[in-house]
Amino acid sequence: MHNSNPSNSHAHESASSLDSKESSGEQVLSTYGHNMDEALSFIKKYDRFLVVAHVNPDGDAISSTLAVGWLLQQWNKHFVMVNDNRVPSRLSFLANSEAIYISERHPDAKPPAFDAVICVDCADYERIGTIADWIQADVPILNIDHHPTNNRYGEVALIREDAAATAEILFDLYEHGGIVLDVQAATALYTGLLTDTGGFRYSNTTPHVMEMASKLLQTGVQGNEIADRLLERMSYAQMLLIKRSLARLDFTQDRKIAWLHVTPEDMLETGALNEDLEGLVNYPRNVEGVEVGFLLKMNESGRIKVSLRSAGLVNVAKVAQHFGGGGHVRAAGCTLTVPLEQAIEAIIEQVTEQL
Repeated sequence: MHNSNPSNSHAHESASSLDSKESSGEQVLSTYGHNMDEALSFIKKYDRFLVVAHVNPDGDAISSTLAVGWLLQQWNKHFVMVNDNRVPSRLSFLANSEAIYISERHPDAKPPAFDAVICVDCADYERIGTIADWIQADVPILNIDHHPTNNRYGEVALIREDAAATAEILFDLYEHGGIVLDVQAATALYTGLLTDTGGFRYSNTTPHVMEMASKLLQTGVQGNEIADRLLERMSYAQMLLIKRSLARLDFTQDRKIAWLHVTPEDMLETGALNEDLEGLVNYPRNVEGVEVGFLLKMNESGRIKVSLRSAGLVNVAKVAQHFGGGGHVRAAGCTLTVPLEQAIEAIIEQVTEQL
């Protein structure tokens, strides 16, 4: 049941008149509502769940995992929240974050018993990492995500490509189901929304996002404390990493593309963790005149993880897809297995084509 389900995709109709555009919009909303009903039925149908988000989880991945776990707890379901990698320390303030089982710490552990899987914030099935080894081919999957590159794997796919975060979709789902949030669940959803909108600064900050944020704050969420913790503070190791990598900041001749890279030695000598890379790619992107900034993170095995950010003109999801990755129009990523200079040239070539 891991295959793509075309019936879950939104309808896209060419429209030459306002009436046909409105009709198309209504059809998308109708499909979204239907998919939310399917998602709620899926959760009610089964008793034992595995809840998983993408590897190297960010704020939205962890928040969505915890928000789903909260609902399962409310409905007296049995569940295990799991991830391939550790919860970033900056997100450890979220209630029950310590309950997320980290598979990399227990590589030989026996998988828990479960009837169904809920994947959150995973653009494709492979993004759950080694957890996929726990899941048999006939196990039903509920796929909840907001990435445009999601291939709608699973028995039920609740996808909203224009959502700012998976947390926004979960908020819609809970409102649709008449589920009343407490401050614990609201804090998780607010955190996912805050991080994936860059503190409500990115172009995905829609009126609906702000309405959602307002409703979450009304439950008692401490928005200022969360923003200070996640957007303002940084670890000493992170500061050292920024200092090193900015010394390597480079540009194309027209200064429309900029990049920097991080080596395994950088990580070792600064004591930085993967979570300390958060926001580093924004430095090249934020330079005036730069249309695309990217960060290359090298590892010992020769693989290079590339994070791309666009100022708006370039769809970096298409760039990432060219290399087998994915993401959003303005934020995407991929992995290359070539030497550093060759990786830089390949990315520049694809971005230049988009420009």
